[in-house]
Amino acid sequence: MPSISLIVIKTDQLQEQAAFYTKLGFTFDYHKHGNGPYHYASTGREPVLEIYPLPKGVATPDSTTRLGFVVEQLDILVKELREQGITIVAAPATTEWGYTAIVQDLDGRKIELTEH
Repeated sequence: MPSISLIVIKTDQLQEQAAFYTKLGFTFDYHKHGNGPYHYASTGREPVLEIYPLPKGVATPDSTTRLGFVVEQLDILVKELREQGITIVAAPATTEWGYTAIVQDLDGRKIELTEH
């Protein structure tokens, strides 16, 4: 069965998005490959999450992609995100998929968080 090993998002807010996803439990390196752009790449777990700058000629990041991650201590995480001004789309609740909340990253992507 296939599994996801890489997710790439593109943004005009590299550092801010890296800080947001760090709050969700990711650790990042900042680097580039050859002549490519500098970007953030998560380390230590799969899937690898990479945060790239927007390509030339693209003015607005895609906000329609929806991502989901398993996290620890969902209530505490959502409280901290709310205090930092992150949009909480759906407060933590028990669903058929587990104890879950939905937040938005800084580009407006909906991020489903499920407690481990």
